[in-house]
Amino acid sequence: MSTATPTQTVLVLASSSPRRQELISLLGLPVRIIPSGADENTPETWSPREIVEELSKRKALAVKQDLTESPDESSIIVGSDTIVVLNGQIMGKPRDGQDAARMLRQLAGNVHEVYTGVSCVRASDGKEATSHRVTKVRMRSLLEDQIARYVATGEPMDKAGAYGIQEIGSVLVESIEGDYFNVVGLPVSLLAVLLEQFEITIP
Repeated sequence: MSTATPTQTVLVLASSSPRRQELISLLGLPVRIIPSGADENTPETWSPREIVEELSKRKALAVKQDLTESPDESSIIVGSDTIVVLNGQIMGKPRDGQDAARMLRQLAGNVHEVYTGVSCVRASDGKEATSHRVTKVRMRSLLEDQIARYVATGEPMDKAGAYGIQEIGSVLVESIEGDYFNVVGLPVSLLAVLLEQFEITIP
């Protein structure tokens, strides 16, 4: 008589971001990548917390609708959303190079906050767990030609606040207070805490 073995949890990342793919792999669980096509529009009256938590949940739920659950796996969909906030002003991804330069001028020499929301949704029954984390970042003062050279690299174009702390943009950052991975786009320690609600403990 054979003994049944428990199915291994598969994390389904609702994002095409290479940075989030690298970070979620740190948890040591199997990962599937299914980018979310969720609507990311939000009311102007929403707070930064409401924006990142709602969008992370919206992304996960959009993937859940399209996901066919295999009988030999237990999938948990992970959605994440990151925004930059400076003096209450929310900065998403820049529209173009000019917009990226504008954002960087505003951030230069100032402290801003990075909010990242994380949402876990179990595909089998729709159970949800959502939270967020905030990190303070001080960017060093920048000259116009420095901003122009950085924008010319193309790196700012797909990143909230028009910079990537884990790439060339690291030279723009003077200091951070909080979770570094939160600024990259996926606070893995927060994700681990959320997964405990699904009886998944890491390590």
